[in-house]
Amino acid sequence: MKDIFSNDNSQFNIVSGDSTDGHGGFGVGTFTLNNMTPVFVDIEAGEAFIDVGAMHARSRVEKRVKFLPDKDAVPDAKPYWLVWVTVERKEEGPYYAGVTACEMTVNKELKRGYKNFPDHVNKMDKSRKGQIIVEHMDDKSKTILKNFLEDFDSEMWQRSSKELKDGLTV
Repeated sequence: MKDIFSNDNSQFNIVSGDSTDGHGGFGVGTFTLNNMTPVFVDIEAGEAFIDVGAMHARSRVEKRVKFLPDKDAVPDAKPYWLVWVTVERKEEGPYYAGVTACEMTVNKELKRGYKNFPDHVNKMDKSRKGQIIVEHMDDKSKTILKNFLEDFDSEMWQRSSKELKDGLTV
């Protein structure tokens, strides 16, 4: 899985090629999500995992679930955080540049869930722009995410901003 965050040509692509190569046709004005990866924090299980299906709302957490805009309409739902992690490169190497967390709850038995779609889209964009938005996460989730990012690549963690490290320190 480590190659998902790499900054070479083996990374996953959502939009491939250069859409601004001067031809003026299809794709002009689009952007690439090459350096972004969705990380789920399963609060109850105490673990974090990557599921690239979330890029199109098709992760294993989201499949076969109808999402509703009202959190109260989904009783006994399991809580998750969907965290958009963007990796950039500086002279010393790659680092976690943008990290934004979105709330999500799912009741697989009822096939219903809650998520705020506009918030997910906005947080994805803010991660892409290098923002850190994790202050609204609970302490347990922050610890799970911090441990995941550190364990995934300790060097990228070390090169990351003080803002990210402070934001995930409980």
